[in-house]
Amino acid sequence: QAENLCVEFESLTALRAQVADLRGKIRALGSVNVSAIEEYKEVKARYDTLRAQVEDVEGSRNELTRMITSLSGQMKDIFRAINENFGRVFTELFGGGEASLVLEDESDVLSCGIGIRVAPPGKVIKNLEALSGGEQALVAISIYFAILSVNPAPFCFLDEIEAALDDNNVDRFAKYLHKLTENTQFIVITHRRGTMAAADRLYGITMQEKGVSTLVSVNLIENDLDK
Repeated sequence: QAENLCVEFESLTALRAQVADLRGKIRALGSVNVSAIEEYKEVKARYDTLRAQVEDVEGSRNELTRMITSLSGQMKDIFRAINENFGRVFTELFGGGEASLVLEDESDVLSCGIGIRVAPPGKVIKNLEALSGGEQALVAISIYFAILSVNPAPFCFLDEIEAALDDNNVDRFAKYLHKLTENTQFIVITHRRGTMAAADRLYGITMQEKGVSTLVSVNLIENDLDK
């Protein structure tokens, strides 16, 4: 077997020098670590575990990136729809004018701010603070109704949101609210006559005797049918 592994050489001196060099390199390696194989297995097992965890994290990151991109696209579509409805609802509630919503950073739809631009009929508004309290309330109501038009809620509770409006705007509010009842059931707390007149049923609390509350209800739909 040794003969088969024999290497031909021309100079015995050169071969001895090569052997001496190899022996020096072997001695430079130091003592043999007999536990190296076991240590390698342990390190490799830990490496494989960490690598699998890194691949899992990278996969999750890629999935989150894909989801964020998808959500951003959906949010842009929803924003456009709400914006279109906002302009339409604003014009109807104000009896004219223009309004729109503006993204402050279109590249970051999920966390950027939203600007509100409105121009009531016959007015030039550069800041929402220039609007009266009733006009500001009507702008907020317009945005809320625009959102409901895009994503109707089955049930909605409104607590005197039209309190700051004048009578004409209350009537517009009540008529538009009645349009939304096809998809949403509303309970409205109000003291405004125009809103009450547009309701299907009224509930009131009276105290005819001190400390005794009484519930009074009127079904306006049945009363209209009786007429």
